[in-house]
Amino acid sequence: MCSLLSGQALDWATAVWRLDQPTFPSFQAFLQRFKEVFQPSSENGEAAEQIMALKQGRRTAADYALSFHTLAAQSGWNDGPLKLHYRKGLNADLQVELACRDEGLPLEQYIDLSIRVDNIMRSRKPNRQFVTLLPPMSAVDAAPEPMQIGATKFSVEERERRLRGNLAHPGHLSHLTTTPTSRGDRCEIPVVLGFGEVTINTTALIDSGAAGNFIDATFVAANQVPVSSCFPHVTVAALDGRPLGSGKIRHTTTDLTLRIAPHHHETIRLFVISSPHSPIILGYPWLNLHEPTIAWNDRTITRWSPSCQKHCVQPGNQSQPSPSPQTTTSSIAAVYQDLLEAFSRQGATQLPPHRLGDCAIDLIPGAAPPRGRIFPLSQAESTAMNTYIQEELAKGFIRPSTSPASAGFFFIKKKDGGLRPCIDYRALNDLTIKYRYPLPLVPSALEQLHSAKIFTKLDLRSAYNLIRIRSGDEWKTAFSTTSGHYEYLPTSYHHPNPFI
Repeated sequence: MCSLLSGQALDWATAVWRLDQPTFPSFQAFLQRFKEVFQPSSENGEAAEQIMALKQGRRTAADYALSFHTLAAQSGWNDGPLKLHYRKGLNADLQVELACRDEGLPLEQYIDLSIRVDNIMRSRKPNRQFVTLLPPMSAVDAAPEPMQIGATKFSVEERERRLRGNLAHPGHLSHLTTTPTSRGDRCEIPVVLGFGEVTINTTALIDSGAAGNFIDATFVAANQVPVSSCFPHVTVAALDGRPLGSGKIRHTTTDLTLRIAPHHHETIRLFVISSPHSPIILGYPWLNLHEPTIAWNDRTITRWSPSCQKHCVQPGNQSQPSPSPQTTTSSIAAVYQDLLEAFSRQGATQLPPHRLGDCAIDLIPGAAPPRGRIFPLSQAESTAMNTYIQEELAKGFIRPSTSPASAGFFFIKKKDGGLRPCIDYRALNDLTIKYRYPLPLVPSALEQLHSAKIFTKLDLRSAYNLIRIRSGDEWKTAFSTTSGHYEYLPTSYHHPNPFI
């Protein structure tokens, strides 16, 4: 064998042969030692190092998974470490979305889930591109006017640029023309501004081209909005580099509360500028922070980001409702006039208070929280799901959850062709201690009615939603959708032991 070697291999074999101790008992031993000497960096080791350094970056999860699969096949690792490093290589926002959904999933199912969730996230949030500043224009132009953000409109080129997703460079405003615009071209929303004991109803302009959040100086003076000096002064300029107004912002408000109907609350500071046609301007930083979904046809916000659902959106009003107009109509018989509150539509859509009869969900001792799966939804079902989630959040019936439990969300078709939301609580029901209270025998109940001639049927409106989940048990009702993880505050039609 040694006679077939040459170069460094022959030098190594000669040196080993000259040792006094026994060399190799067999050819396999020789071959193994030969590979250890001349292949110090095995393919397995290189693949392992590449796996630990692999990151998703700007790639889709599908592209990242393809690279990961290639290296995983060379590493020789089992699924446990591979899943850990695959998850660590995903982008942070995707890891957050998967945090409550991946427990117990095998590697391949987890990779498939990450690809599907990543595709959904990318379809909801288009890529944004930023444009660089244009060089300053020549001095032949007239002296700049004070900043009139609300009294301007976009050029045709600017509108096309914004439709493509291009925004102004941070710290500067976008291309603006000085031709007045009609209010029908602007996206304004009603807001409530608060400081101390003062609340002011006004409107805010949503402008993705503004690189900050602003408030009109005249509005500040008229309403005595508290302000403080801004040090250092903030430079403000148009996209072409020209200064707007004095070119400096010298004041900012103190912390204000901003409420957007129905339940979005936040604390915000606004730069003070001259904007007579828009008291408040919410620019790109605000849009980037909250990521609202806007229905542009009627200029309303239809949905907030998952982060907002957790930190900004508050449950609906829990106070007892006053009788609504529907409860005082003559359609309700006089004998029931003392029960008007029971017929209230408004009362049936508000979160009830905690009572002694709250629905308890007691799990079998030692039972682990059930973990369901996410059901695929069609386009129509996804739209219906988003509508349902927003309505329930607005009423305060559900809230964002960090529960380790999870149940699947899906729809079944009604007889009229509509969609009925369903939650797969079968695993939770199996782990719940049932209340074996006595029920009346049907024959005995019917015997008491054998001589009756007139019957009255009273169907409670949203009966299940009138009972709260016992405080501390809400996490057990958590369910997962493609838009987030939520839990119920009142009972729903799917829970065990709803009546106590």
